[in-house]
Amino acid sequence: MALRVTFLGNDRWSVPSLRALAGSAHDVVAVVTAAPKPAGRGNRPRPTAVADAARELELPLVELETVRSEDGTARLASTEPDLLALVAYGELLPKAVLDLPRIAPVNLHFSLLPALRGASPVQTALLLGLEETGVSTIVMDEGMDTGPIVLQRREPVDPDDDAGSLGERLAGVGAGLLVESVDLFATGAAAPTPQDDTLATFAPILGPEERILDWSNAARDLVNQSRALSPEPGATTTFRGKNLKVFNGRHVLASGEPGTIVEVDKEGFVVATGDAGFRPLELAPAGSARMRARDFVNGHRPAPGERLG
Repeated sequence: MALRVTFLGNDRWSVPSLRALAGSAHDVVAVVTAAPKPAGRGNRPRPTAVADAARELELPLVELETVRSEDGTARLASTEPDLLALVAYGELLPKAVLDLPRIAPVNLHFSLLPALRGASPVQTALLLGLEETGVSTIVMDEGMDTGPIVLQRREPVDPDDDAGSLGERLAGVGAGLLVESVDLFATGAAAPTPQDDTLATFAPILGPEERILDWSNAARDLVNQSRALSPEPGATTTFRGKNLKVFNGRHVLASGEPGTIVEVDKEGFVVATGDAGFRPLELAPAGSARMRARDFVNGHRPAPGERLG
């Protein structure tokens, strides 16, 4: 049986799931996303990636400030969904919205729940240096990623992953999992399993303080931090009194006062940390584009003994 699905999402990582549902046996009766917001140099209203995809797929589009408002809830109700499907929507839904679908509200989350509940599961998986993560579909309740689990799929974390590459891969894996989950609800075969709250860990939004590289930390932790914050917004330090973004790096053998440049060569440079060395691979000086470490060395001529941070 084909279900009437109302899709909610805002992020570029929502788009693979929308495309997968649009190509499935089910009927995407509406795509709900945030209203355009000013962005870019001209500060012109920019639609979400989901809005762009919905228009391309010629799906009914609803752009809202929030579904939590009376008008937002009413417009969502008018789509008469059998099932809500949420991917990276970014709003906790009230009971009035959760009760709208005839069958269930289903969310795709980018972790193996109950691990990494919250807004930044991809970044936190990298920050913690996890070797494996995954995706989960749940029946939503009023909590933060606390509902019973429908399906899960594991995914290894590659040593070269950053938040961009890992999130993109999880979005692709999750798209297939979401369609499988909707299929189970369509046939009546879905059997959601309650989460074990005692095993829960959390992935809150990473604030500005989490972006600053503390060179007294272990080198591997600094590598993980730079991966977690790449490509946006970037881990930060300072060089010669100006901001310097660091997008990724490598743990290497070195010693010296933390934050001090201890080696410079044609490929880049090494910064001493609390236990070893950190070799940046890509950086962006204030006002400049992202560049390789070798280009930074050629342009800025860092010298051994200079400090970062």
